[in-house]
Amino acid sequence: MHGIGRRIQKCREDAKMTQEQLAEKVGISWNYLGAIERETKTPKLETLIKIVNALGVSADDVLLDVIDVGLKARCTKLEERIRNLPEKEQKKVLRIIDVLIEEAEK
Repeated sequence: MHGIGRRIQKCREDAKMTQEQLAEKVGISWNYLGAIERETKTPKLETLIKIVNALGVSADDVLLDVIDVGLKARCTKLEERIRNLPEKEQKKVLRIIDVLIEEAEK
């Protein structure tokens, strides 16, 4: 599954964890975690769940763009981020999105 390893690495780095720290929390070797992040190994579902839980992220954060519903999940995440902006900034972002959609529909 292309992309999972890079997303795991990004989530780990965002959590300010080393490979060694995450591997210890998950109960795997740091070499194996490194192989997962380099995408030379694919984790079993059980290991993936442990990694997600140890990182304190949602499965969407790791699987975004990997599964078919990834775009839907990404839209939901963007919607959340927009809602968290001040109203003035929300209006700016929505105007930009409207223009991009209008261009894409041409």
